[in-house]
Amino acid sequence: MSVLVFIEQRDGAIRSVSREALGEATRLAAHVGGPVVGVCAASADPGLASLGESGAERVLLATHANFARADSAGYTAAVCAAVAQVGPRILLFPASALGKDLAPRVAARLGVGLASDCTALAVENGRLIATRPVYAGKAIQRVAFTGTPAAVTLRPKVFAPVSKPGASAAVESLAFDYDASANRARVTDVVASSGGKLDLTESEVIVSGGRGLKGPENFALVEQLAAALGATVGASRAVVDAGWRPHSDQVGQTGKTVSPKLYVAVGISGAVQHLAGMSSSRCIVAINKDPEAPIFKVADYGIVGDLFEVVPALTEAVKHLNSQN
Repeated sequence: MSVLVFIEQRDGAIRSVSREALGEATRLAAHVGGPVVGVCAASADPGLASLGESGAERVLLATHANFARADSAGYTAAVCAAVAQVGPRILLFPASALGKDLAPRVAARLGVGLASDCTALAVENGRLIATRPVYAGKAIQRVAFTGTPAAVTLRPKVFAPVSKPGASAAVESLAFDYDASANRARVTDVVASSGGKLDLTESEVIVSGGRGLKGPENFALVEQLAAALGATVGASRAVVDAGWRPHSDQVGQTGKTVSPKLYVAVGISGAVQHLAGMSSSRCIVAINKDPEAPIFKVADYGIVGDLFEVVPALTEAVKHLNSQN
């Protein structure tokens, strides 16, 4: 039996979260047997053959004019058609904004269980076991599935892609039943944030600021450190609620869940809501003047001090290192 992966694309470009999902599918396929198959919904082929280098043996392409923009109903029909054709044992989605919307729709349509925002998968005694944080990251839950396919969404930046240079995936057209005129909702316009910065969920390095910055004008300190590190700027909920930063910058339970290689928290106390969104980062550095701040409980490295002195010094140190390389 195969492993089926939803291939997410945006504006004709395959998103990195899809390659991460294919990497995990390749590792699972070694235990359950069968090929790794992708399914993509798009208005045109976004270069799916290249996914062979990421572990896909073949990719089913569902095309429709509506798929030039996100179309949850159409995507659901396409994935369900792929499941009917392939008969997968495991069905993987990225836990991106799109994946979080699509996976429950597909699971409900198929009548199967869904484990969301998973950070590890394993096959034990022939069954898929999914590990996922619960209760805002305070506990870890391991779940098994009673039916097939086992549907899972994978937290971005947690699962490593594979590399098979020169490999090519066979791209096949997928027939599916979809009446776009019956849609109860449709996307009429997409307004992208200015600056074209990398999405937080795809960032390798993030520098986030909190209320300790005292005002929006002081976010320049965070931006300067982020620029030196080649990082993306994030923010706590309190900062976003105060109107200092847009909601797209928010990291946390009601914002974005991130898992970068490096997460720098500047002036963030570490409320449970925020920790739920970044505690799976590989390395966490916290800068806060309060030695009892909860953020230090999850930090790998902590600096207790005045951020208005520490951050400029750290930025200059990073710039100095960059100039030597």
